[in-house]
Amino acid sequence: MKKLLLSLFLLCTLLPLSAAPCDGGQPRQNKVKVVIDNDFCGDPDGLFQLVHQVLCKTCDIRGIVGGHLTGKGNAGFTSRTDQATESCEKANALLDLMGMKGKIKVVAGSEQPLTSTTTPIASEGARLIVDEARQCTKEKPLFVLCGASLTNVACAHLLDPSIDDKVIVVWIGGQEYEGINGYPPPGYSKVEYNLNLSIAAGQVVFNKSRMRIWQVPRDVYRQCQYGLDEIKVKIAPYGKVGKYLYDALMNTVTMCEKYGIAMGETYILGDSPLVLLSALQTGFEQDPASSYYKYVPAPTINDDGSYGLNHDGRLIRVYYRLDSRLMFGDFEAKMQLLGKAK
Repeated sequence: MKKLLLSLFLLCTLLPLSAAPCDGGQPRQNKVKVVIDNDFCGDPDGLFQLVHQVLCKTCDIRGIVGGHLTGKGNAGFTSRTDQATESCEKANALLDLMGMKGKIKVVAGSEQPLTSTTTPIASEGARLIVDEARQCTKEKPLFVLCGASLTNVACAHLLDPSIDDKVIVVWIGGQEYEGINGYPPPGYSKVEYNLNLSIAAGQVVFNKSRMRIWQVPRDVYRQCQYGLDEIKVKIAPYGKVGKYLYDALMNTVTMCEKYGIAMGETYILGDSPLVLLSALQTGFEQDPASSYYKYVPAPTINDDGSYGLNHDGRLIRVYYRLDSRLMFGDFEAKMQLLGKAK
């Protein structure tokens, strides 16, 4: 017992106060500064990610950037061409339901995919990333949480390459890596969807920038399956936000069925790892410790979107297994607490 008490005493006196105070208060975990960059006009998984992210107290959300899909009409989820603007409208609608409208800056990124690896597209979204990154450091970086095309991230680099060391890009996108984890899904496309939205943007971020990358490729974000009945029972009943998310998802399911795509029993909430890897980190030695990754040399992204071997590429994190229990369990709990508070 004496050894145990001595160990506890040493732990309390030697640990830095920022990690775990022993005064009976809440742990003073460093807040993670984030900018959310997503195409909220598209797949509703981005809406689920946005709600979850906003409900996380460990995130200091510095802004939300609305992203594009194809930049053309009839882009599957939307017929509008001003898709970044539409993404902002959908983000603001959700923030309004949460009583948060006007409390977080929401700006549009580029309305078009980046097509040049040397010339940026000016937008409020790219400028926001630059401005926020300049206020960060390598030790306390800005997390840019990107669930869509890398257009705005690439433009931020092209506008000011000096921000690279101050940024961690958490990106949902890119196809599988040979030898790391799983295989492509049946009927797969050679180039993964988010990368294909702007291959040039991927080339800027992977081939030209020095930004740290935490990548969640296609075989991994497809792990994030959530039962439709679970959403009906665990999310939909909890306030206006829960109903909004459920309706948005079921509208998409209905739309897919009209085009002959049966969604079955589940839906892939593939953007939710952005929350898991940024907000749901450990208190001690702060990191998303319950998910698994490998460090690999950043591949060269070729003009056709394929990966090229680059032995000299900087090391990036490529995640291959995610803690879905923590990710979805935390979201369910936060939604239920939000619903009870209304």
